Amino acid sequence: MLSGLLLVLITVIFPPVGVYLISGCEADLLINICLTILGYFPGHIHAFYLLWVYYDRRELMRQGIVDNRAAPGVYSQDLQKGEQQGEWTDEK
Repeated sequence: MLSGLLLVLITVIFPPVGVYLISGCEADLLINICLTILGYFPGHIHAFYLLWVYYDRRELMRQGIVDNRAAPGVYSQDLQKGEQQGEWTDEK
């Protein structure tokens, strides 16, 4: 839970860092960097959408429900499956 709150706080301060932490260095990061440069709020909207998709898919996986439909506008396959890049996983 603490890592989720920290991730949201990081995303509020600088959206591309939050996207990098959940999707890695993929197309989603490049899109978010461009949106943040074009306008700070579009970058936030995109980043929080990706966070929502990530946590929604992760919760569905914990319940044993597999959603194979692709979320629109999400290009990272790990994010589509609810998996996280790097050391931010908080599985026990």
